[in-house]
Amino acid sequence: MLENTEQKEIVENEGYARLRVVIRGAVQGVGFRPYVYRLATEMGLNGWVINSSQGVFIEVEGDRPKLNTFLLRIEKEKPPLSFIRGMEHAFHDPKGYDKFEVRESDDSGAKTVMVLPDIATCPDCLAEIFDPNDRRYLYPFTNCTNCGPRYSIIQSLPYDRPNTTMKAFDMCDECLREYSNPANRRFHAQPNACPKCGPHVELWDRTGGVAASHHDAVTRTVEAIRLGEIAAVKGSGGFHLIVDARNNNAVNVLRERKHREEKPLALMYPSIESMKRDCEVSLIEERLLCSPEAPIVLLQRKQGDSEIAGDVAPDNPYIGAMLPYTPLHHILMAELGFPVVATSGNLSDEPICIDEREALERLGNIADIFLVHNRPIERHVDDSVARIMMGRELVVRRARGYAPLPIHLNKPLPRILSVGAHIKNAIAVSIDNEVFISQHIGDLETAEASEAFRKVITSFENLYESAPEIIACDTHPDYTSTRYAREAGLPIVAVQHHYAHVMACMAENELEPPVLGVSWDGTGYGSDGTIWGGEFLYIPDNSFQRAAHFRTFRLPGGDKAVKEPRRCAIGLLYEIFGENVFDMRELNPLQAFAEDETKIIRDMLYKRINSPVTSSAGRLFDAVASIIGLRQTIRYEGQAAMELEFRIGDIQMDEYYPIELAKPGNNPASPLIVDWEPMIREIIEDVNRGIPAGFISAKFHNTLVEAIILVAGDVDEKQVVLTGGCFQNKYLTERSI
Repeated sequence: MLENTEQKEIVENEGYARLRVVIRGAVQGVGFRPYVYRLATEMGLNGWVINSSQGVFIEVEGDRPKLNTFLLRIEKEKPPLSFIRGMEHAFHDPKGYDKFEVRESDDSGAKTVMVLPDIATCPDCLAEIFDPNDRRYLYPFTNCTNCGPRYSIIQSLPYDRPNTTMKAFDMCDECLREYSNPANRRFHAQPNACPKCGPHVELWDRTGGVAASHHDAVTRTVEAIRLGEIAAVKGSGGFHLIVDARNNNAVNVLRERKHREEKPLALMYPSIESMKRDCEVSLIEERLLCSPEAPIVLLQRKQGDSEIAGDVAPDNPYIGAMLPYTPLHHILMAELGFPVVATSGNLSDEPICIDEREALERLGNIADIFLVHNRPIERHVDDSVARIMMGRELVVRRARGYAPLPIHLNKPLPRILSVGAHIKNAIAVSIDNEVFISQHIGDLETAEASEAFRKVITSFENLYESAPEIIACDTHPDYTSTRYAREAGLPIVAVQHHYAHVMACMAENELEPPVLGVSWDGTGYGSDGTIWGGEFLYIPDNSFQRAAHFRTFRLPGGDKAVKEPRRCAIGLLYEIFGENVFDMRELNPLQAFAEDETKIIRDMLYKRINSPVTSSAGRLFDAVASIIGLRQTIRYEGQAAMELEFRIGDIQMDEYYPIELAKPGNNPASPLIVDWEPMIREIIEDVNRGIPAGFISAKFHNTLVEAIILVAGDVDEKQVVLTGGCFQNKYLTERSI
């Protein structure tokens, strides 16, 4: 925003001049140049506008008061999908321009412009798609400057058609007239196309044989889904696997073939009205669902009968729901008229498929049919996932609609490549004051995922022509991302996992030290070589102090304990009762094992074999879920903790269990220990007394909040950051706040 003093100075300077403006931000692919053209011609100003690798450059000539008005109107009336990060201007002697024009883009110089995410279909394009009199009637690749693919098709900057995967499609005369007409909303819309000149869809069988093309392919796909078949559908950022969400048998076949046993499946609804039949949808959730980002939103299920198959999200009070966001999805869903499962086109732990030939190979044992198209996808982009907490949007998985928009910092950084962690990986690149964050890549558990991770890094470096000077990585020596950093031959900055969580949250919220960071998750490599995860980190400056942490316990079986809450529970109980715990056969975790299995676990703990020490809050959740009999083994990450949260339901209570802060030894520099033993002893008593699991869970959550308050009071810090996977828990987060 221009300062008042600057506005006054411009107004007072009269005379004819040339105004040069440099605009940085999300200003490409949003109709910014057409807007500037229309504004300049409306005001009778001559000059030019151009896209560059740094942003949008403008020169206009006219009377100084009119130039001042032009400058102020740019910021006030800019296109709705754009945002301006910086706007520099200067006045010069006129050159005598005789018209205003949109010039060819300049791709020289450093690449600092913001690449826009893919944007959901706008209302104008949607109206055309369903208008029988429009030339784009039922055309699955309709778009304009206000919507359509961006990040998934761009190959290099600046964002122009020859730099995208649309370069293979020459525009017909009608499309070219739209593209060249400043009054048309498709003026310089880079993916502009129509049925005559653009991409088209085909229906393939499992061998790649073409069964149908164009709209007939869509109609045949609809018929197959109605019959309970699994369709692999190529969208804007990759494939979806789609089945009828009302057909429990079809859902279970999909789960079996995809190797996804119980993890909830995302649903796509044909309309917001149909969604409201199954889910509670608040005004803010509706706005998020209908936004240009169009993420999957976690919604509360309504009580009572539902047409949704029970195995879509078993034992889960939430549904991950989204609306159609590409023309192809809109056309499919309009013809189907009922909700479908729309899950990522991959096997579990693998990246989403983006190429139709690759899909035949990787998804051939899952899908019955393949609805494909011939517009290449440059990079995979999963659906984003969000939910509303405390009345604000919280992005749980950042991908389509959000990536690769940057976080803006108050000071510039060297060119750093940050390679992320091992689970839920994403990477980032810093250029000056901007940190460009990639789409969600996933868990680096497989060779395919590791290859996708390397491709995203190469893609980012090519897109921004940014050779890193430094690589930042996790301190864990065995992460795939850390090994990549060590093999790169560049200076490395290794960052402790939970410190990175806190600093990321500070950057996103523009916070300065000091803060108390409450960083709770399942696993992170600690500075002392143990597994951290229940951390209170005091950040006084550019470093951290471990102010407090949960009391540690052992995990018999190591990684195996992550999938078996009963092991976490026995490790926790062993810390309290020692060998005597194995005589307490009435406890739920002990009952979940055969006697010969408990002997092996006893030896592990006694001899400290494959039993790493942890302070993890995530494993504490698992242990409590096991102790109260909710979940002894899990089928997907976080399942036990989620079920513990869900049991609370509508229970309202302020009670909490006792919990203690202890200072080990006589060293004042030692971190406080948050001792959960008094809480666990009372939880066992409540279980024995038959107290319902929901009440125990609510009281347990309240106790964790009390721990935060106690530590914040002891540290005497009022600026508190909540971060890490545990704070995806709505009850925990909202009560903490």
